Amino acid sequence: MKKENLTAHLAVLGANIIFGLNFVIAKGIMPHWMEPRAIIFLRVTGATAAFWLVGIFAKSEKVDRKDLKRMFLLAFFGVALNQILFFEGLNLTTPINASIIMVGTPILVLVMAHFIIGDKISRRKLMGIILGFGGAAFLILRNGHLTLSSDTTLGNILVLVNAASYGLFLVMVKPLMSKYRPLTVMKWVFTFGLIFVVPVSIGEISRTNFSVIPLNIWFSIMYVVIFTTIFAYFLNNYSLQKISPSANSSYIYMQPILASIVAIIAGKDKLTITEVVASLLIFSGVYFVNRKKVHVKIA
Repeated sequence: MKKENLTAHLAVLGANIIFGLNFVIAKGIMPHWMEPRAIIFLRVTGATAAFWLVGIFAKSEKVDRKDLKRMFLLAFFGVALNQILFFEGLNLTTPINASIIMVGTPILVLVMAHFIIGDKISRRKLMGIILGFGGAAFLILRNGHLTLSSDTTLGNILVLVNAASYGLFLVMVKPLMSKYRPLTVMKWVFTFGLIFVVPVSIGEISRTNFSVIPLNIWFSIMYVVIFTTIFAYFLNNYSLQKISPSANSSYIYMQPILASIVAIIAGKDKLTITEVVASLLIFSGVYFVNRKKVHVKIA
């Protein structure tokens, strides 16, 4: 594997480690301390400010008008719709339900990448997606159960639409990552995202009582804004410069492994044959999705 590709794989792995922790951390904030859209307001405004601040010290990059239009569309799917639906959905469902639904994202990406940017659905990729999904679902359901009660139905639907929106974002942003630096793309995407987010979140943020929020919850909010938004988005889009959307999304299967490792380290779980088997399935799935086809030349 080339050094550049290795760096891309490490970047997307890091992003999914951050996303994996976010299920539990974000759930602890809502709805007692902050409403979902109030958190989204802080995420998008904080990330936009950070990207523009870093951009001051980076070399400016001119963006074509047609690409700005594409970034405006990406802001709707990848920032506004994606983030609002995920947090609103997580607020109404369980972390187990949300994580089960989100591991379906690579399947959606595989299909959308085929129709939108012409990525071929090979048997190798399909087998990898199935193995990864099976391992992730096995591991998640081992640590809890999927709840299909009427109380969680709306939340499940919102998370599902979010997964589709995020998958579409990964596919549509790929051509831009081949043309511009990640910072340039993220700066404009989040700026346009503000246009969508502010009108639907300004009410909730203005009603938030910040004075009663304890220090530990402030740390959780900082994690969501700094790590889940700024770092994870940047790492994810950096990886798309070198790897395909299908390869990128396959790392979502690593999230439940991380959750299990954290639980084991914290003494809340112990290593069992379930974790071992699920991990082998997931690692095999990620391997098959990312393995390049070997062409043998006959002299």
